[in-house]
Amino acid sequence: MQSTPYGKGMAMPTITVRVLREAIGVFFRDRFNSDAVEEICVEMGLRPPEPPDDVAFKSKRAYVVERLQGQQLADLVTFAMRVDEEHDAPELRELIAQVGPVGVAGQPKNLIFAADGPKHQLVLSDAINNDIEVVANDQFCLVYDRPLDAGGLTWRQLTEWWAAREGLEAWTETAVSQNLYARLAQSLDNDAEKLILRRYSQRYVDNGPDIPALIPQVYLHYDPYTRRELGPKGSTLRRQRMDFLLLFPNRIRIVIELDGAQHYSDLETKRADPDRYAELVAEDRQLRLRGYEVYRFGGAELVNRASASALLDDFFAQLTARYHR
Repeated sequence: MQSTPYGKGMAMPTITVRVLREAIGVFFRDRFNSDAVEEICVEMGLRPPEPPDDVAFKSKRAYVVERLQGQQLADLVTFAMRVDEEHDAPELRELIAQVGPVGVAGQPKNLIFAADGPKHQLVLSDAINNDIEVVANDQFCLVYDRPLDAGGLTWRQLTEWWAAREGLEAWTETAVSQNLYARLAQSLDNDAEKLILRRYSQRYVDNGPDIPALIPQVYLHYDPYTRRELGPKGSTLRRQRMDFLLLFPNRIRIVIELDGAQHYSDLETKRADPDRYAELVAEDRQLRLRGYEVYRFGGAELVNRASASALLDDFFAQLTARYHR
């Protein structure tokens, strides 16, 4: 077993944005000359310092740290992992291992959710900027069109957006909240999903609206073609929608899935389908590798309403304690 510098009972140090950023700067300072530092920074897509001067020749560490300013911990971890892969950086590798869950790197941009009718049609209105536009069936889905950042998305933000979208600014906050809740519930397929939404929504009442919003039926993948259009020999992306999504601060993205029989058995024969289940767990692995946290409920867990409500309340309390810091 590899030894650790921390004594028994001693807490591991907290790896902050500043600590990791400085460590990356020190690695570049110790490993490369000034010309190489500038070249590698350009290759890795780091923005130039402002003002653009010859700071790399004055301080290689300061040059790299300056170019990393403004990046969140998830982005820094991704960058450090890339540095390690390309240049073998064991000191960065050790820090990355201590960080723990840091969320999903990158900026959330398109949030399409709560579909309750025919599949919508999308086009890229600006392919270079990855700007999308719903051009058909837009009345059957919701598109959150305000900026999303590392702070996540709270219920207050979602209700404010809903009030502006629907022209409900004159309504009370409670009335807007109830109206939005009713619209979100329309997108759910069964009583178990509605119970998940109901129990989490009670938290808005108990804890206030400045907690992450539980967003139902969120598109993660999108195939513009339907299964009918693709035909029997065609293929489409599986599990295009997530049952529920929570956007916590620090780019933590929590996926909650409710597993019915269709997730692990053949719908016609009702028999267990190992291939179907294998596809499911493979997708979960890919989501986790990208930084998402995935939590699943078996349908049988939520059959009894009383016990299911207690189960969900306890789960959401533990989830908040773990991630909402």
